[in-house]
Amino acid sequence: MSYKSKISFYICTFKINNRSLELQNLIYMPVKIRLQRHGRKKRPYFWIVAADSRAKRDGKFLEQLGVYDPQTNPATIELDVDSSVKWLRNGAQPTDTAKRILSYKGALLKKHLLKGVDKGAFDMEEAEKRFNDWLAEKENKVLSKAEKIKKEKQEAREKALEAEREVNKKREESYAPEPADEPTDDSEESPQEESVQNEATNQPSEDNQEEKQ
Repeated sequence: MSYKSKISFYICTFKINNRSLELQNLIYMPVKIRLQRHGRKKRPYFWIVAADSRAKRDGKFLEQLGVYDPQTNPATIELDVDSSVKWLRNGAQPTDTAKRILSYKGALLKKHLLKGVDKGAFDMEEAEKRFNDWLAEKENKVLSKAEKIKKEKQEAREKALEAEREVNKKREESYAPEPADEPTDDSEESPQEESVQNEATNQPSEDNQEEKQ
C-alpha cells in the first residue's frame, strides 16, 4: 500500500468513526425541557424549550414548546401540550419550574392518560374526554381568579379615591377664612338710655343751684 493510499484509508476511517460518534450522541442525547430567558433587564419573559442539557441556558434548542410571562397577574402561559407530551414520552426531563408549568397546563396529566391507553385501561376517546373535562374546569378556575383580581383592583382604586377626597376636604377646611365678627354700632342706643340722658340734661345739677343761692 502506497503512502497516499494509507493516508486516504486513515481519513476515511476517521470520518466513519466521527460520524458514528455523532449518531451515538444524537441517539443518547440527554434532553431537558427548561426555560430560556428573553426580554430586557427587570422585565423578563421565557421561552419553554426542549434542549440538549449540555447546551447553554440561552443557547441552541431543539424545539420551542411555549412562552411563559411572569410579569402579568395571573402569569401568561402558552404551551403546545401535544409536543410537550411527545418529548416527555421520549424521555425528556423537565426542570422544576418547567415541571410545574407542564402540570399547570395538563401536559403531565395527558402523558399519564396516554400511558393508561397504552396499557389498555381505556381507549383514546375516553382519555381525550377526561383531559377536556379537566381542561374546562381549569379554565373556569383561571377565569374566576382573574375576575377576583380585577375586582380587588377596582375596590383598591375606589378606596384610594375616597381617601384622596377626604384629604382634599380637610385641606379645604383648613384653608377656609374664619368668619369676621359683626361690627357694633355705638350710635344706636336704646330708648331707655336716651330718656335718661334727656332727664339729665333738663335738670340742673346741684352745684349750679347752690351757686345761684
